[in-house]
Amino acid sequence: MRFGYWLPMFGGWLRNVDDEGMEASWEYVSRLARRSEEIGFDLTLLAELNLNDIKGMDAPSLDAWSTAAALAAVTRRLELMVAVRPTFHPPALLAKQVANIDRISGGRLSLNVVSSWWATEARKYGVTFDEHDRRYDRTREWLEVVSGMWTEPTFSFQGEFYQVEEAILEPKPLRRPRPTLYAGGESPAGKSLIAEKCDAWLTHGGPPDEVGGKVAEMRERRAALDLPAMEYGAAGYAIVRSTEAEALREVERITDVRQSARGYANYQDWIGNTKMDRKVSLEDYSVSNRGLRSGLVGTPEQVAEQIRAFEAAGVGLLLLQFSPQLEEMERFAEEVIPLVDTASRPALTV
Repeated sequence: MRFGYWLPMFGGWLRNVDDEGMEASWEYVSRLARRSEEIGFDLTLLAELNLNDIKGMDAPSLDAWSTAAALAAVTRRLELMVAVRPTFHPPALLAKQVANIDRISGGRLSLNVVSSWWATEARKYGVTFDEHDRRYDRTREWLEVVSGMWTEPTFSFQGEFYQVEEAILEPKPLRRPRPTLYAGGESPAGKSLIAEKCDAWLTHGGPPDEVGGKVAEMRERRAALDLPAMEYGAAGYAIVRSTEAEALREVERITDVRQSARGYANYQDWIGNTKMDRKVSLEDYSVSNRGLRSGLVGTPEQVAEQIRAFEAAGVGLLLLQFSPQLEEMERFAEEVIPLVDTASRPALTV
């Protein structure tokens, strides 16, 4: 199992707790990233949103790309997975940007390709917003251009959305054959595209048996295309306490749902523009990315047992959220990671 975490670009993950003690600032995230690789975390995900969908649109949110470039220079081992939305970035230019940051990092940059869901943000920033399946049509072309730029000496492409003529990208990324492409999707269109064009599939929070069924489906899709095996990752919100009762009291505190919270309208926007495979509850609203469904709540032994269940289900990467992030990551690293069999954890390769 590899342990990853969401970098707190928005000041936290809890929609019902205003101040989580994790300021959306370079000082905080740089300290967190440097410490995380010292205590056993393998990867951090930098979400890309220009507005804050958790604490309210008027709350601070960090830019993903400049933050990634800065972190590339001050970390040594951590994989930097940056979320990217094709509608916000012309693919040839983004491929150049990624190649440069990948070299700054020594080959540690990867992408989480996200088909945009937030219509309000797109409108406010003057960006095209496609309807659901059409977003995947665009993303398919976008991925072809990005991959071609990274791997071909010169690259040309003529599509509905993008046109590139004899483009040259030098120097290429250090990661071979290309930076890892992660993506998440639960609709048939999304799963089909990811199985064909990406290297890893990610899902929101859910119990191991549910996630295992999704992994099995994606493996079948991948095998039908006669492509190499993918990596599979799942999100989760972790609460580790000395007793189960203490952990459950923390769950009660953070799920005290108030529909007047500043992020509620943004949450409704997300629900309206995604095709989820099951109904999302107000409790899910309390913690982003359905993190509580993963069941990583309890004593260190209980959480470690759940992680082993994810491993058995085919998950090789957990993308974790904590609050407050730094303090709870320290606890997790000290009390949970040693209980999980880490002998077979894969090393990051370039």
